[in-house]
Amino acid sequence: MKSLIYPDWKRGLKMLFAVSAALSLSVITNGSGEVLATSTSKRIENTIETLQKSDQRWIQINLANQRLIAWEGGKPVYAIVISSGKKATPTRVGTFKIQSKHKSTRMRGRNYDVPNVPHAMFYQGNYGIHGAYWHKKFGRPVSNGCVNLAPNHAQWLFNWASLGTPVVIQN
Repeated sequence: MKSLIYPDWKRGLKMLFAVSAALSLSVITNGSGEVLATSTSKRIENTIETLQKSDQRWIQINLANQRLIAWEGGKPVYAIVISSGKKATPTRVGTFKIQSKHKSTRMRGRNYDVPNVPHAMFYQGNYGIHGAYWHKKFGRPVSNGCVNLAPNHAQWLFNWASLGTPVVIQN
């Protein structure tokens, strides 16, 4: 009997997931019952625009150029090179808020166990911004999904940001 399964079906599924992730939509109502759909990138753009018109402190992370900028409203106050998640363990894109801060913490995952991680600020589950003393590959994606900073930069950001500080991560 001849197989009806396409031999490269996994590649097709990967492409389907990549396309569906890029096209993810959110449904929002405007209060009058009208439904509006916005893409993730459009939501991020809108959030940035709103934050830049405020006087609020917020953090912008650009994964494409491996940069982090600390903002006070529309004024950049600190800019540094980062290392985000590698292809196999990407950093999540979206808008978040700092949920917890730890001067030092142990971080464990599937292929790592790192003690004394300095100045960690978590914004979604185990995803965070923190100092990385174990590498000097800033400017390249090498992490397991977190945003790595040189320890001195992590300390500055840790002291500047507070719980609830918005974090905007974009490609």
